[in-house]
Amino acid sequence: MHKKNKTSKNIMALSAAFIWGTSFVAQSVGAESMPPAAFNTFRFIVAFAFLLIFCAIINFIREKNNIPSQANKKDPLYLKNLLTGGGLCGICMAAAAFFQQKGLETTSPGKAGFITSLYIVIIPVAELFMKKKPSKMFFLSIPLAVAGLYCLCVTESFSIVSGDIYILICAFCFAGQILVIDRFTEKVNGTELSCVQFFIAAVLSTVIMFFTELPTAEGILECAFPLLYLGIMASGVAYTLQILAQKDSDPTVISLLLSLESVFAVLAGAGLLGDNMALREYIGCVLMLFAVILAQITPRTSS
Repeated sequence: MHKKNKTSKNIMALSAAFIWGTSFVAQSVGAESMPPAAFNTFRFIVAFAFLLIFCAIINFIREKNNIPSQANKKDPLYLKNLLTGGGLCGICMAAAAFFQQKGLETTSPGKAGFITSLYIVIIPVAELFMKKKPSKMFFLSIPLAVAGLYCLCVTESFSIVSGDIYILICAFCFAGQILVIDRFTEKVNGTELSCVQFFIAAVLSTVIMFFTELPTAEGILECAFPLLYLGIMASGVAYTLQILAQKDSDPTVISLLLSLESVFAVLAGAGLLGDNMALREYIGCVLMLFAVILAQITPRTSS
């Protein structure tokens, strides 16, 4: 990969991490006014509409200027891969967003950001079952992650807030979404994959909302800005940047940059909401950050 292209991919990943980190504040505000499935339904509808318009504009520009698409859309398998990859990503996304939003009802944005970043450690564990051998550093990251989770989640009375459990489940769902993207990003257009992903996530969230929740017009109006920010920036823009950044890139570097969302989440929570954590919780954040970094270090092999 050319140096210029590599730099642009890194900037995409870092931008996505920043948007995701600050979005925890918007989600925390939204959790006060709307139930999780309803909140995610409107968020994903906004994301899908934004990406649908974006895809239409890009396709119009390409056709007008005779710019060929990087993906071979004439391949009969293209549509199948697009629907399969987008469908699986959408299922993972809907589940992850539901548990994350549910968790933010009782836990802080900073803690949520760091627990969510555990997907970086979960992915190598999943790859073990796919007969992929992780680095030796990964095995050092496990006890650090456990210690960090303990400091973050377990209170002095040895109890765990339910929100922390929901966020941990969310991290597993996000790990699945990233693994699906890694498999399909080389086969289909990244923006179109993201568009299908949010359509499926919106449909699933709508079904859950109708069966379990009753949102109010007042709550929707109160969450107008968080919904627009999350729908356009955190969903439509950031997840598309993630998909584009992962394509033809070093997954180790991209994963590390994406995991910085946890740091941005703590900074945003403290700066915008005054949401300061206890010393023990900050120690947990540091331990988890080291665990995330170690999980992605691959020792160099001698030539």
